[in-house]
Amino acid sequence: MMGPGALVLLSPLVVGFIFGPRAVCGLLAGSIVSGVQIAVSMSNSGGAWDNAKKFIEAGKLSYNGVAQLKGSEAHKAAVVGDTVGDPLKDTSGPSINILIKLMAITSLVFGGAFVQTGGLLLPFIGVSK
Repeated sequence: MMGPGALVLLSPLVVGFIFGPRAVCGLLAGSIVSGVQIAVSMSNSGGAWDNAKKFIEAGKLSYNGVAQLKGSEAHKAAVVGDTVGDPLKDTSGPSINILIKLMAITSLVFGGAFVQTGGLLLPFIGVSK
């Protein structure tokens, strides 16, 4: 978990000090848009996999007129889906929201320093501050 944590905390710092505050704004905008999409997708797909097992266990799934109950191949597959779905819905999806907040808070805390440095590489690539 050190790698993902470092990526979330250091990416705004690296982008801010090297490319300036405008680049951090772009980084945060992209992080928010993609992070919200991933969080919603993980939560919804995890819930769907979790509910598929419940649907089969309730005897509501039939294939060629035969009800698929506990012990069937469909139920075995649903148990595997439930094993994957529970962490997605309960932990992975909501944790993406925390990552977005950490990136935003890190950028906010160091915002003044980003403005002071103005981006170290901007003069070299021909962009005025």
